[in-house]
Parts: sequence; C-alpha cells; structure tokens
Amino acid sequence: MARVFVYGTLKQGQPNYGHMLNTAKGVAKFQGRGRTVERYPLVIAGKYNIPYMLNMPGTGHRVAGEIYSVDEQMLQFLDEFEGCPDMYQRTPMSIEVLEWEGKSGRSVLECFVYSTSTYPPEWLNLPHLDNYDSSGKHGLSYVLRERR
Repeated sequence: MARVFVYGTLKQGQPNYGHMLNTAKGVAKFQGRGRTVERYPLVIAGKYNIPYMLNMPGTGHRVAGEIYSVDEQMLQFLDEFEGCPDMYQRTPMSIEVLEWEGKSGRSVLECFVYSTSTYPPEWLNLPHLDNYDSSGKHGLSYVLRERR
C-alpha cells in the first residue's frame, strides 16, 4: 500500500471523490487529514477550472487535503486519471498529519502528491489557495470530464 495526499477534486465532497470509492479501480482507504509541510501555490487554472498544485516549494500556502492508503491498482488508476507524468507528476512530499483516523496528534508522513512542474509561468500570478473547494467563493466551478 502507498500513501497518497489529495488536495483537489478527489477529496470527500468534491466532484471526483466517487473514484476513490470505486473498488473496481482499486482500494483507497481514508486515513486522515493533513497539510503540506512546505508552502506550494495551489491555483485553479484552464478553461475547465482544474486545481493544480504547482511544484514550486516555498511559494503560496501550506495546502490542506486528505491522506489515503491505496493499493497498486488504485495508484495506477490515479496515475492515469491525473495524466501522469505529462499533466501532473507523482512526487513524494512531507505532509503534516492534522487528524488521523479520528485521533488527534501531529506527525509528519511522506505521501505521494500529484503536482505539476509543467505549467505556463502566468499561473504563478493566479490567486493561491490553501484549501480547494469546487464550489468555493472563487466562483470557478470545476468542469467534469464528461462535460468537456
């Protein structure tokens, strides 16, 4: 099993969360909530309002998300879903655990995160978020793949 940190549309209550529950794609077990140890720019970009964590440590905010334990089948699905390695790259990052399976207490784990180092430079000028919500105050609703 591998640990994956999700910060965008795969989180609970977000448009693509159903993929995390679909056992035909593999196993994804919710472990807890956390945030990146380093700051990263989390932006909403493109005509489909996709959330991107830009792989530029030290810029932006500590990004909030969820930690999952996933099997190899789910990891392969996520690689394909995230367009890895072209659109996103799966890289290990340090994640501070804020809540672990209902328990409190802080620790730091290494998790895979889908971020991108291949983006137009003007994306750095977009507003940086610390917590993504597809129906947030930003007004940039995510466009599902089947509607593109």
